[in-house]
Amino acid sequence: MEPSDYGPFDYTPINRRPVLRWPNSARVALWVIPNIEFFSLKRAFAGHPFEKAGTDVPTVRPWGQRDYGNRIGVFRVMEVLKRYGIRATATVNADIVDHHPQILEDALKHGWEFMGHNLTNHTRLTGMNPEQEREVIHGSLDKLERFSGKRPRGWLGSGLAETWNTLDILAQAGVEYVSDWVNDDQPYYMNTRPHRLVYMPYSYEINDSPQLYYRDRSIEEFEQMIRHQFDVLYEEGAQSARVMAICLHPYLIGVPHRIGGLDRALRYITGHSGVWCATGSEIMDAWKKSDATF
Repeated sequence: MEPSDYGPFDYTPINRRPVLRWPNSARVALWVIPNIEFFSLKRAFAGHPFEKAGTDVPTVRPWGQRDYGNRIGVFRVMEVLKRYGIRATATVNADIVDHHPQILEDALKHGWEFMGHNLTNHTRLTGMNPEQEREVIHGSLDKLERFSGKRPRGWLGSGLAETWNTLDILAQAGVEYVSDWVNDDQPYYMNTRPHRLVYMPYSYEINDSPQLYYRDRSIEEFEQMIRHQFDVLYEEGAQSARVMAICLHPYLIGVPHRIGGLDRALRYITGHSGVWCATGSEIMDAWKKSDATF
């Protein structure tokens, strides 16, 4: 991708698109994306979102918060999603394979899909040269494929970070959809080589990390945001279908005083007709088969 003022895709406003219909005339495709991430105790953490990480290790308390998500929180999330028949698409740091394979084993039992998400969240693609970036992307996908028997079809960069080279490297690595751009409620094609990637709508708004961690929302506020988001997309979806992403981090949403908010929000959404609970690949495949691609 050459540097440009606009993204590697056409500007197609929502009111100038063909009508999109999901299977069984669903108005909304509900897409739940938990982040399964490993963090090394050898790397320093900031103690607060607005602090800079120091150099002293181990930073036990912030590391321990994240470890709680991998020891307990993620399994609470699994149980809630199972209750509503939701098969998630997990963004997975490939280092999880080496350190916490039990999480991935259980995720596969629940029918979850895996997306590539770098080797570790400590490392972003920005600042890498093309060869380093290619090594990280291919290494992440290869490791997840060896573990699960399936090559991930989707990718979310650590920190949603990309370089001018990322999309072409992903396409060359066999990835089919990417979710870093957070700029739409419907999939669309990206102009990449050797094949066109699909953008799959991810959310930086309906996402517990910015809301609960950076903006200090209460779980009641976050639950209400999920409901409000759904209500608008559901109404709009009567005219042309939408994707609703709910983006989660088990160390945040999986603690005891917050998990009930997720449960209540999903009960509300799945209590409506015309809601299709799907994985990212299922949504992408249905969109490609529709008459509404652009």
